[in-house]
Amino acid sequence: MEKTPEQWMRHAIELAVRNVCDENGGPFAALVVCAGRLISEARNSVTASNDPTAHAEVEAIRAACRQLGTFQLTGCELYTSCEPCPMCLGAIYWARLDRFYFAARREDAMAHGFDDAFIYDELCRQPEERAVSGYGLLTEEGLAPFQAWLRCETKIPY
Repeated sequence: MEKTPEQWMRHAIELAVRNVCDENGGPFAALVVCAGRLISEARNSVTASNDPTAHAEVEAIRAACRQLGTFQLTGCELYTSCEPCPMCLGAIYWARLDRFYFAARREDAMAHGFDDAFIYDELCRQPEERAVSGYGLLTEEGLAPFQAWLRCETKIPY
């Protein structure tokens, strides 16, 4: 019998709780489901792997892409124990998932010490005005890779 969205979400929540108990990383977990079948599951492993990008959503997307042999997850959906941070939201869009579901909201995460609000605020600022400043450098020369891309006859668009 196919699982309901609520059942998939309970699975993600249970994985997140287990992650805390296992001291593997933060209280987050995610699943990728396609056509009612679990493709991948992952838990946050930022502290265990010393990798600030090892968020559950990113890890689940990476695993699903490997499992399915594709870089796009069209037709799939993601279940995550908490509303995705800006990085994970970007990964969701880049992976072309059909939809995502989350349990806790970002305000809940903030109330428990996980505050991404400053990143959302920073995205509205010009790069040089951000807390971590960014500056354009060799911008004209930086167009060369794009020009090469346009000329490449064997490229795989994404």
